[in-house]
Amino acid sequence: MKAIIKLRITFDIVSFKIFTGDTTLPNRISFHFILYQRSLLILGMPNIKLQSSDGEIFDVDVEIAKASLTIRTMLEDLGMEEDDQEPVPLHNVNSTILKKVIQWATYHLNDPAPSEEDDSREKRTDDISSWDADFLKVDQGTLFELILAANYLSIKGLLDVTCKTVANMIKGKTPEEIRKTSNIKNDFTPREEEQVRKENEWCEEK
Repeated sequence: MKAIIKLRITFDIVSFKIFTGDTTLPNRISFHFILYQRSLLILGMPNIKLQSSDGEIFDVDVEIAKASLTIRTMLEDLGMEEDDQEPVPLHNVNSTILKKVIQWATYHLNDPAPSEEDDSREKRTDDISSWDADFLKVDQGTLFELILAANYLSIKGLLDVTCKTVANMIKGKTPEEIRKTSNIKNDFTPREEEQVRKENEWCEEK
């Protein structure tokens, strides 16, 4: 394998110089440039093992796993190695939900990082992409588990889009309709309910 990689690197250095016409380019610079490219293609990115609460292990590209601030902290602050064979236990996420989280993080791998302006900007619920909308066409139990997983794993993008989906589900509905849809038991007395409604009149749509 080393001999093959060395041969391909040598070939690419020559090809690079012929293509650019720059025969003065130092071998050392072109070597490192090509070595980096070839290492990504031949060796691939390092992986990390994630273990769900029910014991299933997922082999995941480390850059995808780092969509989770929780996992990134484990890697960077706790001295865990990216190629460590010991799986990272995720006690609050079962395999079904973890599989969905990995699917979401894989699709959004190259998304730009959110800026501070995004955090201060007024929140909208009508900007969900068509892919995310299709991805979140799941039963309510799964949707709420995805919210809990996104919060536990600290994946802001997934948490935002799942919460927006729930907000769209309940927008324009009466409290009774929301309870019925979400199977929530009403434990307020009529007097308490009226008090809560008055206290929250400010947030109703005008």
